[in-house]
Amino acid sequence: MAAILAFAGSNSSTSINHQLVKYTTSLLKDHDFQLLNMTDYPFPMYSEDDEKQKGFSNSLVELKENIAKVDGLIVSVNEHNGNPSAYFKNLLDWLSRLERKFMDGKKIFLMSTSGGKRGAQGALEVTKNMLPRFGAEIVSTFSLPSYYENFDENKITDEPLKKEHQAALQTFLETLR
Repeated sequence: MAAILAFAGSNSSTSINHQLVKYTTSLLKDHDFQLLNMTDYPFPMYSEDDEKQKGFSNSLVELKENIAKVDGLIVSVNEHNGNPSAYFKNLLDWLSRLERKFMDGKKIFLMSTSGGKRGAQGALEVTKNMLPRFGAEIVSTFSLPSYYENFDENKITDEPLKKEHQAALQTFLETLR
């Protein structure tokens, strides 16, 4: 039984990426998982001055320790102007200051969604290229386009997209065994 940490790269209380992650964790069978709501993890914008003067927050250290304890991560990134949100980039900046390879050996199921037809693919691609710098292994990806047309009542409603999501999740889970 694998241990999995799941969260969205958004700190919005109405995050559709959090909804996608929540749905994905509802499909996990025979695995221990923890679903984080990133609204519980506020961090100031990274600056060397803050790091020197204030150090690292307890919630940041706790998050890094939670990442270290698991076998894999399920992460869904939101998109702002074709890139991951400033919140998510800031989170990575803080975590990498604690330990550069804070995702060392972690298997990742990386997802994205947006209201648009590209499903935040820009943010997904940027993140897919960024996370290996921190030791992560991206084992599967999934992008859900047109969230409001393809997701309702806590599930993916478009059958081909639902099957694609399930296949990507299965690939991820198989790497954890």
